[in-house]
Amino acid sequence: MAEKKEKELSVEERLQALYKLQEYLSKIDGIRTLRGELPHEVKDLEDDVVRYQTRIEKYRDEIADLKEFVNLKKGEIEMRKEKIARYNEQLDNVRNNREYAFLEKEKEFETLEIELAEKQIREARDKQENKTQEIEKTQEDLADSQQLLSEKTEELNEIVRETQKQEEDLMTKAKELEPLVEPRTLAAFKRIRKNARNGLGIVTVQRNACGGCFNRIAPQRQLEIKMHKKVIVCEYCGRILVDGAMVGVEEVVPETPVKPIRKGLRSRVEKSE
Repeated sequence: MAEKKEKELSVEERLQALYKLQEYLSKIDGIRTLRGELPHEVKDLEDDVVRYQTRIEKYRDEIADLKEFVNLKKGEIEMRKEKIARYNEQLDNVRNNREYAFLEKEKEFETLEIELAEKQIREARDKQENKTQEIEKTQEDLADSQQLLSEKTEELNEIVRETQKQEEDLMTKAKELEPLVEPRTLAAFKRIRKNARNGLGIVTVQRNACGGCFNRIAPQRQLEIKMHKKVIVCEYCGRILVDGAMVGVEEVVPETPVKPIRKGLRSRVEKSE
């Protein structure tokens, strides 16, 4: 039934349907422009919140690893202290200088290892303190982002609540018009709209020029457009061109410029005054 109806439509009727479709889509574009950058801002803030949360979890994992490292080093220090205690006991029972020198050397080694472990513990605790400070700072940033996200989300939801019904109605009307347009023309129209900065895929002729790119249209071309016999596109921007009278759009007529008074005439006028 839809195919039959499409075949029964003239080129003029299809162009009228396409122009009406453009009007609906332009209104939808206007609604989405009203929302502005809010959806992008909300998405960016959501990403910020996730990033801060991930960073905090990472810092906490690093602190846990540092604490485990400190405990490991503490155990290592205790073990080396026990070794030194045993070496001291053995020093009381040495039988020659060689054994004495060996034990002293082992004690010295264990002492150096204890000092190294204690240094590593201090460094690890400093890192823990830095990570803790980073967590506090990141938590402040997270709280700020969450607060801002809440405000922006509420603002966006309010705009959506106000415009959603209107947008849905326009989308329904637009969908109803699409079957009235020849599929190839509709596909070209959508492609043009996607690439056009102002979202216009079909425009009227204004002041002998394309209403989209404002390039001049040849008189013969304008005559063909007014005949409504075929789909004609702008040779510069590719937009579909229609006669304004056909779609109920009045052509903008420039005001007649006032001719300046010639210098000699101006002098005579001033003298007469």
